Amino acid sequence: MTPETARFDTAQVEAYLSQLHGQPATVLEMTGLSDKAISAPATDTAGGEADRRSLKVFGYGRPVLIRYRVDGQEHRVVLHTAAADHFGHETRADRAAALLRCYDTFNHLPRHVPALDVGAFFHTTPDASPALHSLGAAGEFFLLSRFVHGQAYAQDLVRLRDGGDLTDRDRARAEALARYLAEIHAQKFPVDQEETGPRDRRALYRRRIRDTVGSGEGIMGLVDSYPDDFALLPPDWLREVEQACVAWRWRLKGQDHRLAQVHGDFHPFNVLFTGDVEFALLDRSRGAWGEPADDVSCMAINYLFFSLQRVGRLAPPFETLWTLFWETYLDATGDEELLSLVAPFLAWRGLVLASPVWYNVGDDVRRLLFGFIDHVLGAASFDPNPAAVNRYLVPVS
Repeated sequence: MTPETARFDTAQVEAYLSQLHGQPATVLEMTGLSDKAISAPATDTAGGEADRRSLKVFGYGRPVLIRYRVDGQEHRVVLHTAAADHFGHETRADRAAALLRCYDTFNHLPRHVPALDVGAFFHTTPDASPALHSLGAAGEFFLLSRFVHGQAYAQDLVRLRDGGDLTDRDRARAEALARYLAEIHAQKFPVDQEETGPRDRRALYRRRIRDTVGSGEGIMGLVDSYPDDFALLPPDWLREVEQACVAWRWRLKGQDHRLAQVHGDFHPFNVLFTGDVEFALLDRSRGAWGEPADDVSCMAINYLFFSLQRVGRLAPPFETLWTLFWETYLDATGDEELLSLVAPFLAWRGLVLASPVWYNVGDDVRRLLFGFIDHVLGAASFDPNPAAVNRYLVPVS
């Protein structure tokens, strides 16, 4: 039994699954799932041996794979819970809202792993009528989703980071991801759903931009998570980044014509390849509708991130994938306007990747990411040309 599964009682899980299926269920195995199998760049220890730490240190989810049998047939599902943290999940209500939003949105995005149920843990058994069920005695909430076997796209990028050769499949996968985003972003917020009130397109777009800047998971939450005396940054730099992002919010908030179907956390740890170019998605976040630049920046900056770990600049093989991803997306959508709006999203994702809370990387990589953030926020429009990107990589002083 792992630390992730120790808090679950097998009999209670079996009772829940039996109720869900309407017939007896037998739990075969419960196993914690983690991103920590994906390693950070190797560093030499004092004894001369390579130290292989986990690349990703922190994550919001606490998923558990459950194998069980019903009527002779084996099933695999993932039980997701959420822990308290300083990124907008401090209270039970925060965590419940995040899981309910996942349940509401997972099944409406093509290729996303389906959500099967959402519920709560009870420390007592409250009386309940057939139609009304009290949540007064509920503890933490949970989400149940289908399990899909695949390989995280991050594994491809780790292979290239560690000296692997670029293959035709690497190119095809970058193209497939860009084409997928172009396809889902083509679905704009339906005009027939516009109305005065919270479903209004203008209000939804402004909410998404506001959350990007001001929420616990957004830019301000990331800024607050950095140590107050972080040695790699000038004392006022994070405050200046936050102020620059607020200014960008005022540039973006009137662009509600762009409100489109989005994933919301489209990074390599949330993409599982199940074949050469076939993939499934995990952990759609922060709602069904948003700014397309969010998804594009979330994936694109990872090509830069892994290239910095390999050679300290955007260079082959990651330069090839970066260019292919951007060109495929822009050719498919014609959305050149995105380049004049993407800066705060690149800054947000850059703050995550450079964070000592989130990722194990060298200080040299963090400094280059801070320089990238600084220059991106100061430019009127983003230039994805690799030569321009490398000019952004000047450490802040």
